[in-house]
Amino acid sequence: MKFTKMHGIGNDYVYVNCFEETVSNPSAVAKFVSDRHFGIGSDGLILIKPSDVADCEMDMYNLDGSQGAMCGNGIRCVAKYAYDYGIVNKTNISVATKSGIKYLDLTLGDDGKVSLVKVNMGAPILTSRQIPVVSTKEQVIDEPLNVDGTTYHITAVSMGNPHAIVYMDDLKDLDIEKIGPKFENHIAFPDRINTEFVKVIDRHTLQMRVWERGSGETLACGTGACAVAVASTLNGLVDEDQPVTVKLLGGDLQILWNRQENLVYMTGPATTVFDGEIDVSFLEK
Repeated sequence: MKFTKMHGIGNDYVYVNCFEETVSNPSAVAKFVSDRHFGIGSDGLILIKPSDVADCEMDMYNLDGSQGAMCGNGIRCVAKYAYDYGIVNKTNISVATKSGIKYLDLTLGDDGKVSLVKVNMGAPILTSRQIPVVSTKEQVIDEPLNVDGTTYHITAVSMGNPHAIVYMDDLKDLDIEKIGPKFENHIAFPDRINTEFVKVIDRHTLQMRVWERGSGETLACGTGACAVAVASTLNGLVDEDQPVTVKLLGGDLQILWNRQENLVYMTGPATTVFDGEIDVSFLEK
């Protein structure tokens, strides 16, 4: 199987061009290639497939083999791959995902390859049952939640996948390996949850760490950064209709929630690390 290792500010995936390759057992392949000791090493596997409704389709799997609906950092890399490797020859493209078709604007670098991608991430979902989160409230905004004996206040947002946002004064000493799984598997979240722990720097800048369901702590989460910008607007912590810089472990993303359009826009880099080939035939028998 030929592959390309790519990352969006440290959120790394193994990408396979399914215009040319066939992956018959993607869940098993995802678990194998994601292993950082015995495989390639990644946060998961993303297949780039032909689509009848868009320029291409993104099919993503987390490192535990579970299928995801959407990945903001991943889709920027899909767009870069599609242009750089000749699947498309235009700088405004569409990508089909499990959470709908996304539209992307590509910025080229001096080498003629994609360096920056702006993604129309669509409208945030704020209704509890659609996220989903178990609550008596129609929307969960700054609501208390008992997790492992401690009460946190969460804001719930879906960007095609579910997020719980928690504001904290300190992220450096956060024991995310302990508390992350407690949130992920909490009874309030029927489909598990991605959890963003956020520190407000100022009204235009947020810092976050993320525990992703099925992957653990990652260096970046694009949908999470979008959810954080939305949640911070709802909680009055950032200026409405203004770009917000979200600082993640792997780098920065620029997020804008246009309230009039009710659309979230994410802008950030995409990077190719290397191309390779790996034998996965023993997984597909």
